[in-house]
Amino acid sequence: MEALNGTIKVDGSSTVFPITEAVAEEFNKLHPGVRVTVGISGTGGGFQKFTAGEIDISDASRPIKDSEKEGAGAGGVEYIEIPVAFDGLSVVVNRANDWVDHLTVAELKKIWEPSSIVSRWNQVRPGWPDREIQLFGPGTDSGTFDYFTEAVIGKEDASRPDYTASEDDHVLVQGVAGNRGALGYFGYAYYQENAGRIKAVPIDAGPGPVPPSEETINNGTYAPLARPIFIYVNKESLKRPEVREFVRFYLTEGIRLIPQVGYIPLPSEEYERSLDAIG
Repeated sequence: MEALNGTIKVDGSSTVFPITEAVAEEFNKLHPGVRVTVGISGTGGGFQKFTAGEIDISDASRPIKDSEKEGAGAGGVEYIEIPVAFDGLSVVVNRANDWVDHLTVAELKKIWEPSSIVSRWNQVRPGWPDREIQLFGPGTDSGTFDYFTEAVIGKEDASRPDYTASEDDHVLVQGVAGNRGALGYFGYAYYQENAGRIKAVPIDAGPGPVPPSEETINNGTYAPLARPIFIYVNKESLKRPEVREFVRFYLTEGIRLIPQVGYIPLPSEEYERSLDAIG
């Protein structure tokens, strides 16, 4: 194969970032002439750049919205949606939290809904301590924020505003790990990577409490917080050999990296379907 050169610009979801970063590092070993830049401006921020034609690939922890589709159309950007893995959005508490054994979806809603006045743990469930809750979660540009609010509150973007927000999940991990009364949520990979510092909370959507794990995320029993995550590829960018080869690498060699960074691969036929789509 002729040596590949050029720059591939990727931005978007901090949830998808660990996969894309790992794939980019491995790809660079084979193709040192190609520079892959991977940003984390959040799913919404990534789509903003993507639909304006500023980047080649957008990492996304939710499907593209109708308004973003319109933006792409207005900018003349055609794209291919590629699911890359399963994620289980993880609700977490501090390691020293010895009272939360699980949370119901109704309790999560009570804590996070826009009208919530919950500020102490004993307001969530009688018998829990009269201790302040410190809340940590993704910012409003995050696809994780979009997904959580729709799945838990019942309406996208509906959330109490008085929490510590960041598009950088490492900041959220640090916040939960440093506060005994903390509660937060982010992608499964960041929980796995920091399982020695924080605890995942089993979620009860009706049938009983279910913790996030490879098995429960894959079989859908970790409801309602299991979801697919995506990359979106600009069709015009795919005409460049370095971009086409990178996406092919992502969907073939890159699959083995997905469990290494804490996510769950899709069935193999999903990747084959995406390979067919890119031609």
